[in-house]
Amino acid sequence: MANQKPLLSKFLSFLLLSLSLSLSLWGHPPLVMAKEVIPVGVVLDLKSPVGRVAESYMSMALSDFYAVNDNYSTRLSLLTKDSGNDIIAAASAALDLIKNEEVQAIIGPQRSAQARFVIELCRISQVPIISFSATSPFLSPSQNPFFIRTTQDESAQVKAIVDIVKAFGWREIVPIYEDTEYGNGLIPYLMDALQEIDTRVPYRSVIPPTSNNTEISEELNKLKANHTRIFLVHMTASLGSKLFVLAKNAEMMSEGYAWIITQGLSSLLDPMGSKVMDSMQGVLGIRPYLLPSKKLKDFERKWKRNLTSIKTRSKTTTSLNLFGLWAYDTVWALAMAVEKAGIVHSSFLKQNASNSNVDLAALGILEIGAKLHNTILTTKFQGLSGNFHLVKGQLEPSAFELFNVIGRTERIIGYWTGNRGFSLDSNDTSEEAYSTSKDKLKQPIWPGYTTDQPTKLRIGVPIRNSFEEFLKVEWHSSTDDKPSISGFVIDVFHAVQDALPFPLSHEFIPYVNKHRQSNGTYDELLYQIKTQRYDAVVGDITIVANRSLYVDFTLPYSESGVSMVVLVKDDDNKNLWIFLRPLSLNLWLTTSVAFIFTGLVIWVLEHRVNTEFRGPPEQQLGLILWFSFSTLTFAHRERVVNNLSRFVLIIWMFLVLILTQSYTASLTSMLTVQRLQPTFVDVKEIKRKGYLVGYQKGSFIKGLLMKQLDFDESKLKPYETPEEYHEALSKGILNGGVAAAFGEIPYIKLFLAKYCSRYTMVGPTYKSDGFAFAFQQGSPLVPYISRAILNVTQDQEKIGPIERKYFSSQSMCEDQSTTISSHSPSLGVDSFGGLFLITGITSMVSLLVYVIKFFFSHWPTLSDKNTATSFCSKLVEMAKLFDQKDLSSHHFKREESRVHDAGSPDVFQPSPSIDDMQNHSRNSTEGTNDVIVHDDNRSLSSSSRHSDASMQDVPNSS
Repeated sequence: MANQKPLLSKFLSFLLLSLSLSLSLWGHPPLVMAKEVIPVGVVLDLKSPVGRVAESYMSMALSDFYAVNDNYSTRLSLLTKDSGNDIIAAASAALDLIKNEEVQAIIGPQRSAQARFVIELCRISQVPIISFSATSPFLSPSQNPFFIRTTQDESAQVKAIVDIVKAFGWREIVPIYEDTEYGNGLIPYLMDALQEIDTRVPYRSVIPPTSNNTEISEELNKLKANHTRIFLVHMTASLGSKLFVLAKNAEMMSEGYAWIITQGLSSLLDPMGSKVMDSMQGVLGIRPYLLPSKKLKDFERKWKRNLTSIKTRSKTTTSLNLFGLWAYDTVWALAMAVEKAGIVHSSFLKQNASNSNVDLAALGILEIGAKLHNTILTTKFQGLSGNFHLVKGQLEPSAFELFNVIGRTERIIGYWTGNRGFSLDSNDTSEEAYSTSKDKLKQPIWPGYTTDQPTKLRIGVPIRNSFEEFLKVEWHSSTDDKPSISGFVIDVFHAVQDALPFPLSHEFIPYVNKHRQSNGTYDELLYQIKTQRYDAVVGDITIVANRSLYVDFTLPYSESGVSMVVLVKDDDNKNLWIFLRPLSLNLWLTTSVAFIFTGLVIWVLEHRVNTEFRGPPEQQLGLILWFSFSTLTFAHRERVVNNLSRFVLIIWMFLVLILTQSYTASLTSMLTVQRLQPTFVDVKEIKRKGYLVGYQKGSFIKGLLMKQLDFDESKLKPYETPEEYHEALSKGILNGGVAAAFGEIPYIKLFLAKYCSRYTMVGPTYKSDGFAFAFQQGSPLVPYISRAILNVTQDQEKIGPIERKYFSSQSMCEDQSTTISSHSPSLGVDSFGGLFLITGITSMVSLLVYVIKFFFSHWPTLSDKNTATSFCSKLVEMAKLFDQKDLSSHHFKREESRVHDAGSPDVFQPSPSIDDMQNHSRNSTEGTNDVIVHDDNRSLSSSSRHSDASMQDVPNSS
């Protein structure tokens, strides 16, 4: 059933048209054709700054638009309703506008929570709803077909916010947001983006919009107690203004803090009072960038002139308001779309009639609704806020500007775009790489009117009175607040800091008491991280299992481990039996067996063919022992004639040469180098005898000695400096000193570098995982620091200079009074195993060859002569045969030839000189039957030592 108002409108238009034609026929000028009035609903919170500004901007937009487009046949009529900052009131106002005023579109409502209900009403009635201020990402135009957003949703700024966090190297941030749909809408997008850059959100502060000052103050004090320093504020102006005033009262707007506000609050700073602005000094804000234009400047001048006629001037901003500009452009876009869609006499189709204002079933369907919606989506023009172009039902994201709140103004420090990142120039169109560097921004002025970047990492540093090569903390004067901190640990940390992909602002805080002395043990220092007094601890901190219960360690940057240092004493090796020490007992026994075996083999090979290896049994036994042992000094005079013997002797003498040279070198070292031996080498011996032991004061070693090594606490004495270690060890166990001192290997190396001649490191090394840096559990910095540590420690060009700077003395002993030489073990069989093996194989092969040859030569003959003889008898005969001379050998044949030649005058006529020598020889031997042999190639050879034996064995020599 059609409504009466459209029929009346059509009837009046018909009357006007008829009247105009009649007047024309009678010669009168025609009447101007009446404009089609299009009712548009507006739902605003007229008591809010945004609502008041938006109402004024939209009124100016209508007059400006139709002043330029006077020829348009349509005219928008804005019917404004006040929602009173209430969801139900906003829905009721929209329902009344649709049902009773039959509006063709609705602009608003102002808040996201209000818009959700109105969107549902417009879906039923197919009336386009256009919002310039409902920015919640939860309201998606793609899911609500008649919803159009002529502003950017809050998620568009997330990437810019994350880049700010990344640029300043903040690894933790706490969002503070109101518990509304507007406040909650941004958080999921923000959390995901922060997680991508490994920035931790330890806490989320949710403040209901109805919270009073006491409740907000309690929440701020909780944040302050948790040592939180970086905050992101996402709330409306009414709640945000209270928050910052109370934050200043809580002294949280001072140096060391950083505050970032999102675009919702950044766009509404101007209406805030001076008290609120004073409390926001140093705040960093982000908001959409307004591109300057002549049209915008003209509007600003006109806006300021018109303020004189606005009753609410005292409550209205004199500067341009972004939400107001979006409202202005929304009216222009809607006016263009209405004209373009050709809306004339549009009506609602209703199925049911009802006089109730709340009967949703009685809502009609706007005939032209879908067409108008689509027309608005395709509308493009250059508005006051920039390029008006809707993408997927909402305004296309633009550039953002970053600003500082300084005084009563906002100081622009840079710009951000999705293509280039940060830049200093808004008109920069260069194709530079995407930048998240803070160097592309002006220096911010932080709360407390300082340029020092807030949230410096608070790093606790232990105080050492010893081993200052690792860490040294010193105050130059009693009034000096900041000490000088240096050492190997600090240089490594700075090298790691330089290797990080982001800046890491920090400050070192010594762990001291009021007297500037150490405030506790290393365990107590690390526990300060858990209590949030420190964010990290940098020092010579050892990774220990119980410490990892309340801190997270990085990868180690230095080796570690626990060992024992003991006093050394002179080992007086210069005794009667020192000559036996170069060789081990096994080697002595093996060498003796080899001597005997080699002598036996040579005797077997030479016995039948060499007269020097014959004689009585006792003489032959002595010769076996004498011959091989005499080769040690190459003093043997017995000649060998068997080629197998010569082969064996060559290998054997090579072994003897190596063995004697090694023995000589080892014995020389023992006789000439002073030997220092540790007084104790076994921890169990020290514990069993109840001796005292020392340990490094304040370290975890005390627990290791008591729990792992089962030492009684009364037997443990703490020491701190190398001098104290030296004094305790040098006293000895009888004079109140300690038997051993336990320490970590890096410290022991420094101690031994100073007292290298008096002490030594002995015993097993008890494993520890090295020195590392400690951070709060779950800190996102740990993986970055660990990777940087690997980068530094594995690059010798980085870690090498640092190590040489502090530990070059480790290669030099300051006490050069004596030289410590470790007690080298005696030479063992393993050192000469290969030579002994070759010698043994050579001897065995030669012996087997000789025995096999002997048996094959005489066994057949013996068997032919005595066929009935038993095998054992034959072996006895073979043994007897072995004991006889082998007259067929070349050696004996040559000897017999020499004897015959000496007795024949026809063969050899000696010269007088030789005769004289013979006579002299015979006279000197007094009748012995020496044989004088003359040879052209060799001198006279005679041997009274074996002449009897040799002549006795020569048959038929005459």
